Amino acid sequence: MNKDKDKPAVEYHIPAMLNETILGLKIQPGGIYVDVTLGGGGHTSAILDALQEVQMGSGVQESRNGRLYSFDQDLDALENARLLGIDKHENWQFVHSNFRYLRNFMDYYGVEQINGLLADLGVSFHHFDCPERGFSFRYSAPLDMRMNQTGGLTAADILNTYSEEELARILLIYGELKSAKPLSKRIVKTREQAPLLRTEDLVSIVLGKKVQEFRNSGVQELDVPAAAKKDMAKVFQALRIEVNDEMGALREMLMAAKDLLKPGGRIAILTYHSLEDRIVKNFLRSGNLDGTIEKDFYGNILTPFKVLEKGLTASVDEVERNPRARSAKLRVAEKI
Repeated sequence: MNKDKDKPAVEYHIPAMLNETILGLKIQPGGIYVDVTLGGGGHTSAILDALQEVQMGSGVQESRNGRLYSFDQDLDALENARLLGIDKHENWQFVHSNFRYLRNFMDYYGVEQINGLLADLGVSFHHFDCPERGFSFRYSAPLDMRMNQTGGLTAADILNTYSEEELARILLIYGELKSAKPLSKRIVKTREQAPLLRTEDLVSIVLGKKVQEFRNSGVQELDVPAAAKKDMAKVFQALRIEVNDEMGALREMLMAAKDLLKPGGRIAILTYHSLEDRIVKNFLRSGNLDGTIEKDFYGNILTPFKVLEKGLTASVDEVERNPRARSAKLRVAEKI
């Protein structure tokens, strides 16, 4: 048995703007909360601590420190939560599911309304730093990229079965790649000779030449030139979003959250790229997915939310400690 297995996976994920996010939720005594992205457990732990603190300060005994439901479709997150001792909290419930099924599981647990919801849409460090998952172009690995490894299409399935037009669409929309069309053409031409099964197969196509490999601490790494890393990240992002239907899941979760939040309840969302941030921004501003602003007879804007935080970014000090927080934006709103 690996002796390190009993140690908490402290580098699973470092949450961005942790204090700002928890303050934004304005945790209430006995409140019911949902963390739809358990990940490394940082936000879940902080919410549980805040529930305990406000409960002790309130003098109210009946609600037993409120309740927190944490969603994650990756069972690695549950294992990490156990290592951190999160499962010892009686008022915590893990939900092994994509957050698009938020409404279904709240119905299952008999929850009609919630006081707050948190979503950290960033991919955990764990996924990028775990070579065999195939999320990173840094390592030689199978082209998988599934958050839920129990089923569904892999990145390899998409690369080998989607038409040239479909590939160009996801590379353009989800990766915002100007070279989407010529790249999709090269992918189709290459797969005619042999299927694309590993990260180095895709990296070589993007580079236009065979990528060099080297071993580092027992792991086979790929030597990607610094000048190519930005486009490479966009390609891998586009595939990951498609594999996990991230935009579709986000839209479904937001609509469910709007119905579940009680008046005065708060929603706090951390976004990391323009696609998801645009969806969240428009939704919190308008209360609908297309961002259409509706007004009453007198010209007053009709929206279910009062926006409290319009895109807070991490401080310089935090970015120095956690460089991956650089692209994070925090948006907070309160149900009217």
